[in-house]
Amino acid sequence: MAPKKEGKLKASAPPRAAQQIPNWPAFTPLIPESDLSLQEALPGQIVTIPNFFTATLCKNYVSFLSGLPLTTTPGKPKKGDAVRVNDRYQIDDPAFAERLWSGTSLKNLVTGVVAGEGLNLSDHQRKELWGGEVIGLNPNIRIYRYSKGQFFDQHYDDSNNVFVPGSPPIPGRTTWTLLLYLTSPATGCVGGETVFYPDPPKKKSREPQPEPFVVGLETGLALLHKHGADCMLHEGREVLQGEKWVIRSDLCVKR
Repeated sequence: MAPKKEGKLKASAPPRAAQQIPNWPAFTPLIPESDLSLQEALPGQIVTIPNFFTATLCKNYVSFLSGLPLTTTPGKPKKGDAVRVNDRYQIDDPAFAERLWSGTSLKNLVTGVVAGEGLNLSDHQRKELWGGEVIGLNPNIRIYRYSKGQFFDQHYDDSNNVFVPGSPPIPGRTTWTLLLYLTSPATGCVGGETVFYPDPPKKKSREPQPEPFVVGLETGLALLHKHGADCMLHEGREVLQGEKWVIRSDLCVKR
């Protein structure tokens, strides 16, 4: 079976006049930066930040996002795209992307400003991990809601050329997907885990088939996973109960 793609996004452009920028809630309360750290869940592929958003902030955002004009994704995808059944909202908002990057602990954690537990990398190792010099987040912000019975079939995430907020905007390229989970079993969401499938061993190899790597939902967890040419096949499992809410952007490096 041919690999499925998420669906190619166009390079970010200034917001269209017809689409009103949401009045996003403030990022408060947040856990102090010194109490957070990057956790390498799968070396070179998956990095997490537990408690990136507090439970209170997640609840505030779910309440706010519920009022946005979400659109149900068609059940029949374009040729070559994976089956995705969810409700989504998408907007180009450079200001929100910059606030999510610089107005939280994300920038300092990713660029290594924060000392302490987590990834202790040299500048060279950090560039190698992220795929270059990280300059911010993709201004294309996506909101996903998965209700009971909805899912995202196995697929790969593409890399995209974008312009990151700056004066003037900086040409960038996305290298890692950012998923921020706002709900979990603690909020009544059952199912919806993100599952990664390591490449199988070569045909003549006697190595066993590697087990899938499952990332369960945790309220406020930020998940970063490598995409583009080195993206692992992955899926969002079916939600069995409640709602799964996700904020999606991408880590960008200078191009």
